[in-house]
Amino acid sequence: MNEHTNEELQILVDKATAGDKEALETLVTSVQDIVFNLSLRMLGTFADAEDATQDILLKMITHLSSFRGDSSFTTWVFSIATNHLKNYKKHMFARYPLNFEYYGDDIENGKIQDVPDLTQSVEKDILAEELKMSCTNVMLQCLDTESRCIFILGTMFKVDSRIAGDILQMTPEAYRQRLSRIRKKMADFLGQYCGEYGSGRCKCKERVNYAIQNHRINPLQLDYTTAREIPIKTMMDVKNAMEDIDDLSQDFSFCKPYQSPQRTKNLIQEFLDSTQFSIIRKS
Repeated sequence: MNEHTNEELQILVDKATAGDKEALETLVTSVQDIVFNLSLRMLGTFADAEDATQDILLKMITHLSSFRGDSSFTTWVFSIATNHLKNYKKHMFARYPLNFEYYGDDIENGKIQDVPDLTQSVEKDILAEELKMSCTNVMLQCLDTESRCIFILGTMFKVDSRIAGDILQMTPEAYRQRLSRIRKKMADFLGQYCGEYGSGRCKCKERVNYAIQNHRINPLQLDYTTAREIPIKTMMDVKNAMEDIDDLSQDFSFCKPYQSPQRTKNLIQEFLDSTQFSIIRKS
């Protein structure tokens, strides 16, 4: 993720809309990681996040001429992304929705002791870390779509309440109040059930085989532990202002940011190199 001032981004937008391919590629590179991380938290799985990221970036490219500079470029991209993701129905959890009651019951009553070793010689510590990252991300799917979006914007990206309010079409006060309630709800659930981030009895290492059996992790495809993390500070550079939302002490350190997968970058580059792109740029 590259850092650019709003002025630099506006110049790049002007060049890109005039047909400068290099400027367009720079714009895509500047936002593809934040789009991927927003998609990953909103949808719950790497595969669904990759598909949505491609859709959002293509939508950004084909609507670039509609950017008028009334907001920062990043805010404009967030608006496109959140609107797309709030209405996205192709992901796994749209078909199989979750709630906190189901998640808590599974933690309390899942028969983890009855499952044989399914680790396929992968170190259990690695699988436990994969499960921890996957589980806490999937836990976000217990929130309704708008609450999930509020939590991600406020907790992972720490978006200023005025900007978040514009993106979500609510007042800054309403956004802050809802974010505070949602963070409290998430922290309470973690505190009750999770042994990694709270005082619950659920321990990732003890549930590895149960998770494999239920297709929650795959020893042969470790998305989280093989993904390249990017510094939290880099994610903070996507916003123009920060403010304290509440004094909740819960760290929510599971909201780690990752680089968008190389295959997603390759697909976007193929589009930029395609005849289809040339036709769209001329439209």
